[in-house]
Amino acid sequence: MAEHRTMQRAALLEAARTLLSQGGTEALTFPALAEHTGLARSSVYEYFRSRAAVVEELCAVDFPVWAAEVEAAMERADGPEAKVEAYVRRQLALVGDRRHRAVVAISAGELDAGAREKIRAAHGGLIAMVVEALAALGHEQPRLSAVLLQGVVDAAVRRIELGAAEDPERITEAAVAMALRGVQG
Repeated sequence: MAEHRTMQRAALLEAARTLLSQGGTEALTFPALAEHTGLARSSVYEYFRSRAAVVEELCAVDFPVWAAEVEAAMERADGPEAKVEAYVRRQLALVGDRRHRAVVAISAGELDAGAREKIRAAHGGLIAMVVEALAALGHEQPRLSAVLLQGVVDAAVRRIELGAAEDPERITEAAVAMALRGVQG
């Protein structure tokens, strides 16, 4: 029985990823989750009390997976500049990944304070990964620099997500250039 519940919960999360990546937070509704999984709407409520609860669980499951991918890319990089580059490139390479798209859609959504706090904490963990590399590059305020660098990454993610006029590869190269050389071009 417990295994069956685990499978249904996983199916609901997978349906939530699909809905979020296709239609953003507005698409994530309990009727849509029920329809995608073949469960009765009342059954969806047995697993999650609200949309925010679905979102929180998705963040808890998905964010660490892609944060680990970013961290692994940084560990393979040699030297602080290469680590910063890997930090930017890996996040942008993950934009097409449904887990990432779901988390991005969530971040833009209107959530309760608890869910927002979990997302903030997860982002904080991501930012913490690059602080050491920025300190090694001589930044006087590496934490502030990391937050600003993540702002560049987030802007590039949004640009890619929007299907901007530029090719995603050009957006990535521009974000890497901004990260490594600032506005010097």
